[in-house]
Amino acid sequence: MAEATPALFEGLLGQAPATTLLLAALQQQRLAPAYLFAGPDGVGRSRAALRFLEGVIAGPQGSAAVRRRLEEGNHPDLLWVEPTYSDKGQLLAASQAAAAGVSRKAPPQLRLEQVRGVSQFLARRPLEAGRCLVVIDAVEAMAEGAANALLKTLEEPGDGLLILLSAAPDRLLSTIRSRCQTVSFSRLSPQDLAQALRTVEAPAPQDEPSARPDPPELLELAAGSPGALLQHRQQWQALPDGLVQRLSTLAASPVEALGLARDLCEALDVEQQLWLLDWWQLQLWRRHLNAAQQRRLDTLRRQLRAFVQPRLAWEVALLELSGAVSA
Repeated sequence: MAEATPALFEGLLGQAPATTLLLAALQQQRLAPAYLFAGPDGVGRSRAALRFLEGVIAGPQGSAAVRRRLEEGNHPDLLWVEPTYSDKGQLLAASQAAAAGVSRKAPPQLRLEQVRGVSQFLARRPLEAGRCLVVIDAVEAMAEGAANALLKTLEEPGDGLLILLSAAPDRLLSTIRSRCQTVSFSRLSPQDLAQALRTVEAPAPQDEPSARPDPPELLELAAGSPGALLQHRQQWQALPDGLVQRLSTLAASPVEALGLARDLCEALDVEQQLWLLDWWQLQLWRRHLNAAQQRRLDTLRRQLRAFVQPRLAWEVALLELSGAVSA
């Protein structure tokens, strides 16, 4: 007996405008060569991409077998590309880098060789589907050379179909955005967020020590995204004891500021530092509404993303913010 397939976009909460548009494109067989799925992390962009590609392969009715292969990442005509770390001549995705213990001193990037791989993949003949399919996750994390190469690919996509996923589409070249059909994804309502969390959260074991309680900033940082909220909770729970308290009660002593910068950079990789900076900036704004303070933290964020030596960037920022030195 054939396996029943649920409705194509079933379970994707709060995204009716996006799914209606995508389903209409499938039903009318009017597919764009490239799509930009734009919206907050964790609201279902990746799931929507997989379900849409299921519809591209199997039709609007979907297929349980195709869905399973796409979700398991073993369909021969789908290439899923995500930012990577470079280690000893190899490119490793974030999950691979963490498992391999690779030092993550800078955020992962989408690299020129990855975009060239996309072009080569699109140039081949599909094995099972009607066309070759590519999803590029976090497409805003591209170096300039990779962005220019992607633009050339979008200008001549052939018979393939590309989906770009981005939580920060404003960071993309305008020429890249103009060559894609944008599909907007929204933050979830409080009701949809609560429903989504109920489906993914598991109860903690009875013998597990009580976790550090969530600060109110986590919900605001999640911006209505259940996936983002779970990630923020993981980041929060992984912070070393005492670090948050020291950051929240920053003293004016230069020695203490320098010591905090040292301990922070020794305990956290750059991705964790950027996350902590987001939380700290929001906390400080709630407490002080100090625009100059916020601008200084924006500068620190740009420095960390621009591969400035993290400890030096934190030392100067903490000294200035504590009043130990003048800006």
